[in-house]
Amino acid sequence: MDKIVSWFTSVYESFYNSVIFENRYEMILDGLQNTIILSFGALIIGILIGFLISIIRYTNKHTGKFKLLNSICKLYVSIIRGTPSVLQLMIMYYIVFKTSNISSIIVGMIAFGINSGAYCAEILRSGFDSVDDGQLEGGLALGLTFNQTLRTIIVPQAIKVSLPPLGNEFITLVKETAIAGYIGIMDLTKASDIIASRTYDYFFPLILIAIIYLIITGLLSKLMKALERKLDKV
Repeated sequence: MDKIVSWFTSVYESFYNSVIFENRYEMILDGLQNTIILSFGALIIGILIGFLISIIRYTNKHTGKFKLLNSICKLYVSIIRGTPSVLQLMIMYYIVFKTSNISSIIVGMIAFGINSGAYCAEILRSGFDSVDDGQLEGGLALGLTFNQTLRTIIVPQAIKVSLPPLGNEFITLVKETAIAGYIGIMDLTKASDIIASRTYDYFFPLILIAIIYLIITGLLSKLMKALERKLDKV
C-alpha cells in the first residue's frame, strides 16, 4: 500500500513540476496558440499558391498558354516536394529573412505555406484532372469562353473533389509545425522541450503535447468526415 501511495505521490509531483509550478501550463497554451496560428496561416497561403498553380497547369494543358509559368510551377513543386520542410524553414529564416525584422511566426507561416502550396497544387491538379474533358467541351459548345467555363463549371467540381485530401493536408500541416522550434517559435513541441529542460523530466511534457496533438487531429478528422458526408449528398 505504501508503495502505491508513494508512486501516486511521485506522479503528482512530476505533474505539478511539469505543468503547474511557475505557471508552466502557460507555455503550453502559448505553444498551442502559435501552432494553430501557424497551421491556419500556412494552409491559407498553401491553398492560394496551389490553386494558382493548378489553374496555370490546367490552362496550359488545354490551351497551350503559360508555357513558361507552367515550367516554373513544375520546378517549384519538384523542389519543394524533394527537400525536407525543416531545411526550407531554416533557409527562409536564416537566409531569406536574415536581415529582416519580421516576426518568426510570420516567417514560419510563409515557409510552411510555401511547403504546403506544392502539395495543395498536386491535390488540386488531381481534382481538375478528375473533371471529364467533356465538361469543358460542353461549356465551349454552349458559347462560353474558356475562362467562363473554367470559373463556372470546372472549378466548382474540382474543388468538391479536392476538399477531402485538402483536409488531410491540413492535418499533416498541423503536425509538421512541430519543427517550428528550429527558428525559435514557441510551438507545442518547443514548449515541452523548454519545460523538460527545466524539470529534467520528459514524461509529462511529451505525453501532454502528444495528447493535445491527438485531440486536434482527431477533431479535424471528424470535421473532414462530416464534410465528406455532406458533399456526398450534394
